[in-house]
Amino acid sequence: NMAEEGLLAGVVAEVPFVDVLNTMCDKTLPLTPPEWPEWGNPLESAAAYDGIQAYAPYEQLSPRAYPHVLATAGLADPRVTYWEPAKWIARLRRLRTDKGLSLLKTNMDAGHAGKAGRFDQLGDLAEHHEGEGHG
Repeated sequence: NMAEEGLLAGVVAEVPFVDVLNTMCDKTLPLTPPEWPEWGNPLESAAAYDGIQAYAPYEQLSPRAYPHVLATAGLADPRVTYWEPAKWIARLRRLRTDKGLSLLKTNMDAGHAGKAGRFDQLGDLAEHHEGEGHG
C-alpha cells in the first residue's frame, strides 16, 4: 500500500496477514491471545488499537492505482484465516482506480504452507511464477 504508484507491475501475496486489526481483536481465534504480548491487545489498549490500525494493510487501502495482485488463501489455514485475503481483495477491487487485476485463489485442500506433497508444492510455485518476464 505504501509503494509509489507504478513502481511494481504485480504482487503475489501468499496467504497474506492483511486484516491484522480484526484478527487481533478476535479473542476466539486460537492464535490471537498468545500474540498480544508482542502486538499489544487492541481490546484493552487504545494505543495498541491505534498502532495496529496505522499499519494494517486492510485499513490502509485507499482509492488509487495498484499493481496487479494475486492473493492466495488456504481453507484449512489456522494462522491466516481464508477470509482475510478474500476481504482484502474484495476491498481492493472496490477501491482501485485502474483496470488492474485483483485475483484471489483459495486452495480448498491446503493450510498455511500450501499443498503438502512435494510435486503439489512445485505446481503452486510454478503457478505463482507463471508469466514472469512476459511483458
